[in-house]
Amino acid sequence: MTREKPKNLWLSRWGFILAATGSAVGLGNIWKFPYITGEYGGGAFVLMYLACILAIGIPVMMTEIAIGRRGRGSPIDAISRVVKESGGSQLWKAVGGMAMLAGFMILCFYVVVAGWAFAYTVKMLDGSLAATSVEALGGVFEAHNANPWQLGGWSVLVALLTLWIVAKGVQKGIENAVRWMMPGLAVMLLVLVGYAFTSGGFSAGFDFLFTFDASKITGEALLAALGHAFFTLSLASGAILTYGSYLPDGQSVARTTFVVAICDTCVALLAGLAIFPIIFANGMSPSAGPGLIFMSLPLAFQQMPFGTAFGVLFFAMVSVAALTSAISMIEATVAYLNEKYGVSRFKAAAASGAVLLVISLLAMLSFNLMSGWTPMGKNFFDWLDYLTSRWMMPLGGIFIVLLAGYALRSDIMRDELNLPPLGYALWLFMVRYVCPVLIMVVFLHALGWLMFDPVAQWYWIAGAIGLLAVLGEMLRPRVVPALAGR
Repeated sequence: MTREKPKNLWLSRWGFILAATGSAVGLGNIWKFPYITGEYGGGAFVLMYLACILAIGIPVMMTEIAIGRRGRGSPIDAISRVVKESGGSQLWKAVGGMAMLAGFMILCFYVVVAGWAFAYTVKMLDGSLAATSVEALGGVFEAHNANPWQLGGWSVLVALLTLWIVAKGVQKGIENAVRWMMPGLAVMLLVLVGYAFTSGGFSAGFDFLFTFDASKITGEALLAALGHAFFTLSLASGAILTYGSYLPDGQSVARTTFVVAICDTCVALLAGLAIFPIIFANGMSPSAGPGLIFMSLPLAFQQMPFGTAFGVLFFAMVSVAALTSAISMIEATVAYLNEKYGVSRFKAAAASGAVLLVISLLAMLSFNLMSGWTPMGKNFFDWLDYLTSRWMMPLGGIFIVLLAGYALRSDIMRDELNLPPLGYALWLFMVRYVCPVLIMVVFLHALGWLMFDPVAQWYWIAGAIGLLAVLGEMLRPRVVPALAGR
């Protein structure tokens, strides 16, 4: 089969690395990672998180990039092409459709959360966050969300900035934007780490992040680490697969993936080193939960020298991180409309943006005018989060590794990954047996369908992987043709 000619390409390998890192580095790194690290005991959680990045994050990311580059298109088109090359069923392209839909739905509520960061940059500057307690700052946060014009205005601003960048194209829009946003984010983060070093709590923050305590390794912490490792790299949302389709031939998928994973992890750890010393220096709890960023930290900044200036810098950094992730979430949809229907990127972005604005405004209204509308105990914002994070992304991750591990011809992935025999064998073992089991464990536990003793669960996971490996090898001669539709 003649491979699809690429319509768009990154100008360089670093263009892809910056864009993919920007997709991965978002509120998950700077907002969620610090507070779940605090909730699950610090250093032990960090170690489990790093192990999970190796076990799930890197193999799945390599898979998405390889399929994207081979298929040269949006998630739907790329999967359709590689399956066709394997002589398989076109039903597999539904996996790409689910990934695209998941990314778009995430963006619909993500712009609201990103709007908080943009708003808090201004609030920190104009003194709106002047308060004497975390409870008082909680009131500020609630008042901000209760005002539909204020909350909606910031959400619309994030959406319009995202659409403006994406509409300009892969090279002139996305790549040019991340070339200054990602280095800028790194500089701001390093400045904040330097500021935290002078806070008086750096030693306590460093020990909290990197001191290993085996007693903190629990089943709940492991599952949290597994889940965060999967979601933090923007997997199964269409973003990485689409970005991979712009990667030039000849660039190593494995090396590129490792660089992105390392950059993403470094940002998360540096965010912890920027936040926890300030929290400890002010006698606050590192396990403050989601309020750590929007309640505890603003209070801590007020009590420190030059706190306002560094508070503004912090929320500006969070805003940039949020924007780079938002860009990647809508790119798959814009690419699909551009390639499938031949409309210009501007028209594709405008059409996507119209739908985005309507749905995101409904998500925003969940905090105020529609707060009373809670079918089955969840408002519209919560339903978007629940459906994407609990159902669509885990299922998409499972199907993408099953597609690569069982349904595609082995020479396709071998050619794209271009790994030495041992490296390819390791990747194949991970995507066939380890990743499906671990993602399924996260999926079932997130839905509340899987509960077991924290100690015994290690044996359950190991046993499930072993059983799947044995059954997979026994059934593969029959399963592969069936899955591939041959």
